Amino acid sequence: MTDGDPGHQHPLIRLEAAASEQGRIYQSAHDQIIHETVLPEAALRPVTEVAAPPRLVNLPRHTRTFVGRGEELAALEAALQGGGEVVVAAVHGLGGVGKSTLAAHYALTQATGRHPAKGKAGDALNPVWWINADSGQEVQTGLASLAAALQPELATALPLKALAERATAWLAAHQGWLLVLDNVVDVADVRPLLERTLTGQVLVTSRLSEGWHRLDVQVLRLDVLSEGEALDLLARIAAPGLSHDGLLEGAVELVRELGCLPLAIEQAGAYLHQTRLTPRAYLELLRAQPAVMYDRAARGADAERTIARIWRLTLDHLAAVPLTGRLLRILAWYGAEPIPRTLLAGLDIPAQDVHHAVGELAAYNMINLDTEHITVHRLVQAVARTPDPGDPHRQAADIDTARDQATTLLFATVPETGRDPADWPTWRTLLPHITALTDHASPDTDSTTTAVLLNNTGLFLSDQGAITRAIGCLERASTAFERVLGADHPATLTSHDNLAGAYWAAGDLGRAIPLYEDTLAACEPVLGPDHPSTLTSLNNLAGAHQMVGDLERAIPLYQDTLATCEQVLGPDHPSTLTSRNNLAYAYQMAGDLNRAIPLHKATLADRERVLRADHPDILQSRNNLAGAYRMAGNLGQAIPLFEATLADRERVLGADHPHTLTSRNNLAGAYEAAGDLGRAIPLYLGTLAACERVLGPDHPDTLSSRNSLAYAYQMAGDLGQAIPLLEATLADRERVLGADHPDTLQSRNNLAHAYASAGDLGRAIPLYQDTLAACERVLSADHPETLIFRSNLASAYVSAGDLGRAIPLFRAILADSERILGADHPATLTSRSNLAYAYQMVGDLSRAIPLHEATLADRERVLGADHPETLSSRNNLAYTYASAGDLRRATSLYEAALAGCERVLGVDHPLTRTVRGSLAALR
Repeated sequence: MTDGDPGHQHPLIRLEAAASEQGRIYQSAHDQIIHETVLPEAALRPVTEVAAPPRLVNLPRHTRTFVGRGEELAALEAALQGGGEVVVAAVHGLGGVGKSTLAAHYALTQATGRHPAKGKAGDALNPVWWINADSGQEVQTGLASLAAALQPELATALPLKALAERATAWLAAHQGWLLVLDNVVDVADVRPLLERTLTGQVLVTSRLSEGWHRLDVQVLRLDVLSEGEALDLLARIAAPGLSHDGLLEGAVELVRELGCLPLAIEQAGAYLHQTRLTPRAYLELLRAQPAVMYDRAARGADAERTIARIWRLTLDHLAAVPLTGRLLRILAWYGAEPIPRTLLAGLDIPAQDVHHAVGELAAYNMINLDTEHITVHRLVQAVARTPDPGDPHRQAADIDTARDQATTLLFATVPETGRDPADWPTWRTLLPHITALTDHASPDTDSTTTAVLLNNTGLFLSDQGAITRAIGCLERASTAFERVLGADHPATLTSHDNLAGAYWAAGDLGRAIPLYEDTLAACEPVLGPDHPSTLTSLNNLAGAHQMVGDLERAIPLYQDTLATCEQVLGPDHPSTLTSRNNLAYAYQMAGDLNRAIPLHKATLADRERVLRADHPDILQSRNNLAGAYRMAGNLGQAIPLFEATLADRERVLGADHPHTLTSRNNLAGAYEAAGDLGRAIPLYLGTLAACERVLGPDHPDTLSSRNSLAYAYQMAGDLGQAIPLLEATLADRERVLGADHPDTLQSRNNLAHAYASAGDLGRAIPLYQDTLAACERVLSADHPETLIFRSNLASAYVSAGDLGRAIPLFRAILADSERILGADHPATLTSRSNLAYAYQMVGDLSRAIPLHEATLADRERVLGADHPETLSSRNNLAYTYASAGDLRRATSLYEAALAGCERVLGVDHPLTRTVRGSLAALR
């Protein structure tokens, strides 16, 4: 026999079975005193004969403004549609997310017949009854109130339990009603009612997401408002009559800070309306005094319905699982993004206890949970990490402990370095949580663990091209190391060195070099001049000087570093070999290929002998040697070596490793130098696509790859593709790296060159002028890049026919090149060639010819007879002889140049075709 069977002996049924014409007598015993109530016959007629009074509605007076939620209302109505048997829907979600407000709004539409899903009027439900259901006693009281509303004569005649039973019986006998059970805390409190055979609609609201599976309940999760809805709600409360567009600035930032949680928006809006503060001012108060603001309600608002107090009640319900509070405080220090559950594996707590605790938190919607991740609303986190002496769940000491545990768990989970692409997904998953932790924790609380975590994060970000964020992490790490360990501790000195490296990567050599110098000066007395860290600082300082073009300081420092490494570590130590590689590259940058190439060869041979086969350092040496060959114009050796290095890196490191992408870009550049744009451009395109996919569209290497592709298009004469790509690259570099970064200045120069190639000197010359001014300010007037930019501007003047400005500028450039780089540097020889060409353009062949002759002789001596620049000089001199009418010498020189071009560059190289055309025209 079921609960709904008429044979079940409820007290109320027994009374009806004993009916007489004289009325009913009900006796109740309490404390041995007998009370007798005589009821009229009509009062206890069968419930099937009791009709609900018209518009029997007891909804709470919801003063909270309702916005949006169209989809949620439609889903709720769809879930509650049905006939005959009861239809039950449970709306669950975080405390303050608006479950009760949604339920009240839905109930009102049903009471008035305005159905939101149908968009039109319909039959109204009656009664529509609201019960506060946070305990079994409250459910019984609410049902009893319904019975009394249906039959007022019973209000004082029957005890509470009997009234509740009569209401339940009435609900089972009638259709077309809606019962709202608001704020169910324990499913057991409403299970007896829901398991009865009812025939209407029941809407449950609860923070519980679990426990409904044993009941025939459709479960709907309510999330926060959309940003637009949150702004509308804030505007309606804070500034009635204004749209959210009319709110003062800071509104968007405020609703984002509040996570679009309706209760928090209402709380803030009411406070703004009362105090006439702006959203920006409220946000500042919230960040400065979170404990006060999260618990402060405006006058007239329900002081018990602040977000802090609501969530305290939830944690009170979870008191039987003490670990829940501890875990929530730890999770509060992380970001609002999904948190890997593996982070919690480092706790000194049995795994089954951790799983149980997070399950309980999820059941009460304090967190969201799936098999791999935990997500916590940002406002729950903000409250949970804000101390409040009056809240046992938010004691300051417990929150500090949670912060330290959150730091330790992150430190234990992040990879040791950020260099291996296999570790990048882990880094990228954890990075938002590292950022959130350090944003919310005061630097004064940083420990050694925090400092190491920040240092490693800064190095990862630097490698990823996020230089500004990297500098922030490394600056804070250096400060923490110095405060905790002291200024002279080796870890502190290493952190200073890393910070200087980030300044270097940002192009800020004005801060990098002094910091390198200070670190080196501190390392020598503390660690000794021969300590590996001292040698590293010495090497880094040399690299910084090289970066600013000061090779006169860089090369001696590299030489000293190498000598010390060979003496202290031995000639075959990996650090010694790295030092030798760096010195060889410095020689290469100085144009001293006669020393660079042999040193690159020796370093490669030693690395092949000392290191295991396919070691990344061996592949690096091969790449560098190939680059030196390319600079020497020996493409016959450079290209095969680049091809072999790329194949090895793809096999050893993988196709998507950053070093592999570098090799691919370098090979494309070698093809371009050889005039083989048919192979260069597709390789550049593939490299750029891989960089965007692997490194991201804003990584410096991706931007460099885009710049290289644009230049290749320009060399192919396809300015229609080159110029838009150069413009986009410049805009991205300005946004990502800053307007004064050396790479940005290079982009500006390249775009100006493309404009000049297109004949648009009106845009090219001002851009060259602006770039040169920035370069002189940022890099110095004597930097090699500055000399190049100055030369490009002079060439633009030549193209514009303004030789009055071009020739003096070329003369100054040549003098500076000889002084800074030396008379034999390739860039100096280029400057000499440019000046000769300018003289030629004004018809001053008496100066042009000797200068061309001297340039050719020097290039043959310094670069070799077959270097592409030597071949170009030979062509230029032949053209000048032809201009002077000396056809015999011009023809002879053209023939020699053509033979060299065909032999070295190939018959289809642009220079080969130019020489061939000139010779044909001469004949």
